[in-house]
Amino acid sequence: MSTIGRVTHFTVRNSTLANVQANLTKMSELQAQMSSGKKINLASDDPAGTADVLRLQGEQRVLDQYRRNADDGEAWLTTVGTALTTSLSSIRKARDLTVQGGDGALGDNSRIALAQEIEGIRDALLSQANTTYLGRPVFAGTAAAPAFAAADAATPYTFNGVAAGSVDRTVASGTTIRVDSTGSAVYGDGADSVFAVLDGVIATLRAGGDPTDQLDAIDGHIDNMLAEVSSVGARQNQIDSAQSQITDNALTATTRLSAIQDVDLAQIILDLGSQEVAYKGALGAAAKVLQPTLLDFLR
Repeated sequence: MSTIGRVTHFTVRNSTLANVQANLTKMSELQAQMSSGKKINLASDDPAGTADVLRLQGEQRVLDQYRRNADDGEAWLTTVGTALTTSLSSIRKARDLTVQGGDGALGDNSRIALAQEIEGIRDALLSQANTTYLGRPVFAGTAAAPAFAAADAATPYTFNGVAAGSVDRTVASGTTIRVDSTGSAVYGDGADSVFAVLDGVIATLRAGGDPTDQLDAIDGHIDNMLAEVSSVGARQNQIDSAQSQITDNALTATTRLSAIQDVDLAQIILDLGSQEVAYKGALGAAAKVLQPTLLDFLR
């Protein structure tokens, strides 16, 4: 014998109101998605998707830091490269003047004029060796003080930086690039520095002697600068490659993030329209089903 369930007015009313509320909730969710442009506004909307969003946003923050590091490293290396190029031009000019100073037909006044010009080149080289970027000397390693000081009797052009220290920038996981240069390797140190060599040329010219015996020492410093220019160029290429990779990775992360959380605006408009129709239909059905009772009039 089958049992027929009893459907009361109270049951119909509760069922109808529940359906209306469900339609209203769904419409509210769609409106929130359309206004925010995001499919996930709360973690409960899509727990798995939320985890993916948080992971991708973390990747984006890391990539942003790598990009800042690479940009800063590029600026450091550009500063170093410019200083080295200028120094090469200066020391080559000093070499030409040294060769001229070997001309036995030169008079004392000409030699003194050459010496004065080389003095200016020496001072310019010293200034270039103390080049800074954002207040940091680029040839002093991790030291904050200038790489070289002017000569005195006790410390002739002593390198004041940290030869074993280096300024590095991390541009990718496991990829760190040095962005400075060691001044002692480029310009020498103390009595072996390019400044001291030029001082020797200057003294010889003022004394009326032949300074060409210093050409080998000058050529050695030119070779050192050329080697460092090559090193800086190679590191700049690494930075450029890293920047390109960072850009590609950032685009990939953004695309993946958009696929997870961004709404399809055309689809959401269609869904919202359909839900509004369903909601209005539910309200109309409820108005017919939930007729007032005698008790409603007796209240």
